[in-house]
Amino acid sequence: MAYQKPYGMHDILPEEQPYWEHLRRTFRDVCERYGFGRLDTPVLEQTVVFLKGVGEGTDIVDKEMYCFTDKGGDNLTLRPEFTAGVMRSYLEEGMRSRPQPVKLASIGPMFRRDRPGAGRYRQFHQVNAEIIGTDDAAADAELLAMAASFGAALGLGALRVLVNSTGCPACKPPYLAKLAAFLRERRDRLSALDRERVDRNPLRVLDSKEPETRAAIAGVPLLGDDLCAGCRGHFAEVRALLARAGIEVEESPLLVRGLDYYTRTVFEIVSAAAPDAGTLLGGGRYDGLAEMLDGPQTPGVGFAGGIERMILALKAAERSPRAARAPDVFIAYIGAKAKEAAFTLAEALRRAGVAAVFGLGNKGLKAQMKLADRTGAGLAVIIGEAELAEGKVQLRAMGESRQELVPLEGLVASLASRVARGAP
Repeated sequence: MAYQKPYGMHDILPEEQPYWEHLRRTFRDVCERYGFGRLDTPVLEQTVVFLKGVGEGTDIVDKEMYCFTDKGGDNLTLRPEFTAGVMRSYLEEGMRSRPQPVKLASIGPMFRRDRPGAGRYRQFHQVNAEIIGTDDAAADAELLAMAASFGAALGLGALRVLVNSTGCPACKPPYLAKLAAFLRERRDRLSALDRERVDRNPLRVLDSKEPETRAAIAGVPLLGDDLCAGCRGHFAEVRALLARAGIEVEESPLLVRGLDYYTRTVFEIVSAAAPDAGTLLGGGRYDGLAEMLDGPQTPGVGFAGGIERMILALKAAERSPRAARAPDVFIAYIGAKAKEAAFTLAEALRRAGVAAVFGLGNKGLKAQMKLADRTGAGLAVIIGEAELAEGKVQLRAMGESRQELVPLEGLVASLASRVARGAP
């Protein structure tokens, strides 16, 4: 074809929509149970929001962002993630004056010029939740519990919850110096990409998926061994609270996540049924993000989940969501006057709360009835001009060969009542 969707992006077809609706509905329900309010931020942000908030030296900023200068000379970027924009909104909209912490939830598209793969697109979609304005370890535990509850409510099956602590500005710098020295000794054994990271951002090497790098860093010093007393206590409290709530977690000492703003707690949730889908939900604490955006010190913690990846996991677990509602009534017609009556009847039924489909396209009756069967409608109304002249129509329960002649007057109320009762 001459015109195609951009490489790495995808159309979400009608048959896929039940998965999306199931996911959105479940996320809304979980957000309500945990007391989160909806926040929608622009798809575009000033580029500096991500340069400062996500961090230069990350793959997102260096290689994946869609940036451009608009006609007014503003440098803008299609958002590659939610959190930096959410924090910008929190600061700009004066949310510090509200009772703290503020709980915010978002859902929408992201854009990264990444390598496409299973569940990985250049326009993808995320759910997102943030607790901003407290450094309480209970916020970390609550956010993580919410992510796990969401995964369970979706029907993702057995989930693995991986946790770690990445330290704070007091204990992280000495560790980074030790890590960089370790990696320099093994630089020639690392992948080309990770050799570049050693001096710029050594922590990213721990997050590498390259096989040669994973082999080379065996025996790497662990940040958990160098945590300060404050970070140790914080991480211990998070784990204890989760254990009391019956949420099993696995400590993952190399887990660091891929963004610069993380401090202390980080976590990822993966599906045992669909390990190839990768991380389904992940996040952590980001106590320095507000300061990166030139705001006052404001602690926060959050998570994001990839919708496409979660749908992949749902399919792998053979969890089919509720199918989209089939029409209650299909209206077929024969002749021009019958077509006008069919159109009028369809609109009247819809206003009465009945899902009605009108046979478009001037097809013959046989073709219309085939279409009626494909739609899954429970009832069919057939309007012929001879019957219409007598104020009557044919009514058929789909799947049955017989049909009955019924008055057109009062038909809307009769069908609405019949559909409400669930009668065929």
